[in-house]
Amino acid sequence: MQQEEKMICRILLLIILTSCVSAGSFVVNVTQTCYQAEENHNITLEWTFTTKPDRSWTYIFILCNLITEDKLSVLYHVHEGVEVSESQDAKFSGRVQSDKDALREGRIRLQLSRLRTDDSGLYLCEVNTDYGFSVGRCRLNVTGEIMQ
Repeated sequence: MQQEEKMICRILLLIILTSCVSAGSFVVNVTQTCYQAEENHNITLEWTFTTKPDRSWTYIFILCNLITEDKLSVLYHVHEGVEVSESQDAKFSGRVQSDKDALREGRIRLQLSRLRTDDSGLYLCEVNTDYGFSVGRCRLNVTGEIMQ
């Protein structure tokens, strides 16, 4: 539990620091700030970030996490331009698909399949490049399937 608390503190510190940096050059935005979905359905979460076509992808780090009241879970991780599936929390195993073509265009598109109610929470996606750092955040609320 101590490692998770350190990670949560690190993320919160990064959010605070990025909000103190003057606006401008590098920004991560969310397409939607709040998503609503039903259990067992699929959803695509999307963030956009500033790209520079002349820059190498070897210095791009992306970390997308789900933060709930009691846990921090890694949804998606890219280190030096390479996806690191070993970092992904077991609860997301086999349920997250990333769009690699969109990534080259500055869009992080993650399709989360077979939604569960415990997928609900705050999703933070931090992007770090050699020309900037920023964090985008959105909330997902997954409700139980409606019986008909």
